Amino acid sequence: MGKETYTPWDSAELLDDEETIVEYLKAALEANEPELFVKAVGTVARATGMTAIAHETHLGRQNLYKALSGERNPRIDTVMKVLDALGVQLTVAPKGG
Repeated sequence: MGKETYTPWDSAELLDDEETIVEYLKAALEANEPELFVKAVGTVARATGMTAIAHETHLGRQNLYKALSGERNPRIDTVMKVLDALGVQLTVAPKGG
């Protein structure tokens, strides 16, 4: 019997349109775990092209990879710049019940 090989899962491969990206970010934000949301922003940035995001935000590509890994606590202005470059925005609304 041959040895099985597996390809690591990368959700960035499925983020190929605006609606999917928005729903992905909404789900991550609704989890109420900042690290998960930051990592989701990083995943979307990778899916859309980290080099282009770095250029548009005037932030270093490698620094963005690190900041958006979910293992760091990036400044809110960094996250907001990336979201702007991605063409999405955060909104505030009262909790629904």
